[in-house]
Amino acid sequence: MGRLFGRDSKRKDRVPSEERVESDYNESDFQKQDLYNKGINDMSNEKFLDAIRSFDLALRIDPQFVDAWIKRGYAHFHLDEYTVAIASYDKALEVDVNNAEAWNLKGLAYYKMKNYDKAIECSEKSVDINPNEGMSWYNKACYLTLSGRIDDGLDALKRSIEIDIQNARKAVRDRDFENARAEEGFRRIIEVVVLESIRQGYDYVGKIVWVTAIDRTEVEDALMRLAMKGLVIKHERRTFTGKEEYYELPKEIANKVGVTKKSSFFGTKEVSAPVQQLKDIKEILTKAKDSVEKGDLANTLEHFDELVSPTKHGNAMIEQFFDEHRDLRLYKIRLQDRGQEYLNAHKSDLIDLITRIDHALGSGVTSKPPAKD
Repeated sequence: MGRLFGRDSKRKDRVPSEERVESDYNESDFQKQDLYNKGINDMSNEKFLDAIRSFDLALRIDPQFVDAWIKRGYAHFHLDEYTVAIASYDKALEVDVNNAEAWNLKGLAYYKMKNYDKAIECSEKSVDINPNEGMSWYNKACYLTLSGRIDDGLDALKRSIEIDIQNARKAVRDRDFENARAEEGFRRIIEVVVLESIRQGYDYVGKIVWVTAIDRTEVEDALMRLAMKGLVIKHERRTFTGKEEYYELPKEIANKVGVTKKSSFFGTKEVSAPVQQLKDIKEILTKAKDSVEKGDLANTLEHFDELVSPTKHGNAMIEQFFDEHRDLRLYKIRLQDRGQEYLNAHKSDLIDLITRIDHALGSGVTSKPPAKD
């Protein structure tokens, strides 16, 4: 009996011990996350040395904390300590060699050191891992152009613009592309920016110059080329001081790409996404709802990706349904992380969200994004 009780008592001793280990683990996990968050907060206040100390303390607790290595590197980057930054990114990549963010930031550090060949290598790794990250493509375009590979640089820039149209506006005022401005491919990118400005309601040369920071001569040249191609129409209107020229998109093009509509004399605006694209989104919503109801995880993820991806309908969703796009993106991440169990537990929430977007499309009502600083 004594031996039996002995074995029982050992079992009883193990349970609290296991609980203590788990408790210690949870406490350590909490501490490292708290230090990491403190470091992020310090970085936002440009207290980079304080941020580095916090990341270092977090890394003492968990030397494989990839995000802490990356943010530590970025803090050193802001202090112009590029070789130290690269060393931190390398530590992150030792843990996760397929971390696209670490490769992209490592390339940025080499760019600051004017080592464009190394920067190109890093950006290529980044886009290989995540081909839908527009900023990695944009950075690669800069590095290629600066190294004299202008055609390759413009190809990369076009890819970044396909993912995010805002990269076109950024490129036309970026001095890294100075030696590409005379190229036909870059002039077409200027045309894209001018065309997008007209779509957004900036219909005078002066307005386009103001919002894009493109040289007036380049804007006028782009407008002439666009008019010759039939992509814009020039009009004149009488004013108190004489005549003014303004531009608009032909009706058939406006229906395809969407236009900015002025809703009142106060100048408020509402962006209308392309009619066909809204129809496509409505069809995807129907399929997504059906997939959720059936509990089909693979198809639900596929349809959510179509709605949030910038290479598909993501940009239109952001313009029309800013908050809902954010919710869809978060749900997609959680479904990827937690799988079938999460889908089963949140069916009603997902269906409510899809139905809300679908009803708004049907009634012609769109969500308005919050004001930005």
